[in-house]
Amino acid sequence: MNKDKLAAIIAEKCNVTKKQAEDALDCFVETTMNTIKAGDEVTLTGFGTFSARTRKGRVGVNPQKTSEPITIPDTLVVKFKAGQRLKKYLKTKKATAPTTMQPSL
Repeated sequence: MNKDKLAAIIAEKCNVTKKQAEDALDCFVETTMNTIKAGDEVTLTGFGTFSARTRKGRVGVNPQKTSEPITIPDTLVVKFKAGQRLKKYLKTKKATAPTTMQPSL
């Protein structure tokens, strides 16, 4: 599912315009990215937690010159930890079409 389809489903379920749903999604994404970059977490109880962690640097191999080692620096990566409710939902039911899925978040 892409952002456009998700916005359409949210608009229908929440009785708002598609533009309002897209604006809300944009705001959520921007706020989440800014929060994670600042070193904090975004937790949606039952769904999961978005956070950032540092992946340690390592020595790798140059793909163009396989005999040449290269240093790969530390990098900041996104981490998502699924919440208990999401885990339980995925274990107990076969996923349904997004328009009929009705877990209350």
